Amino acid sequence: MTIIAAQLKAARELIGLSQLVLAVQMQIGRRAIAEFEAGEATLSAETLGALRRALEAAGVEFLDREPYARLRK
Repeated sequence: MTIIAAQLKAARELIGLSQLVLAVQMQIGRRAIAEFEAGEATLSAETLGALRRALEAAGVEFLDREPYARLRK
């Protein structure tokens, strides 16, 4: 399962990760994350799945509507 830009940004900010820190942890470019979050680029389904799994492992639960992410109870 993948995620949309708003979910990625909400999850990242919820747990206090900058684009740079997330990019380093995931071994992808910060610019790729920034452009995806801004709606200017796409990421592969594989990359989006890996991002989702990493953020879920950090305690994030993804939502289909605003606020798009919350901490797991």
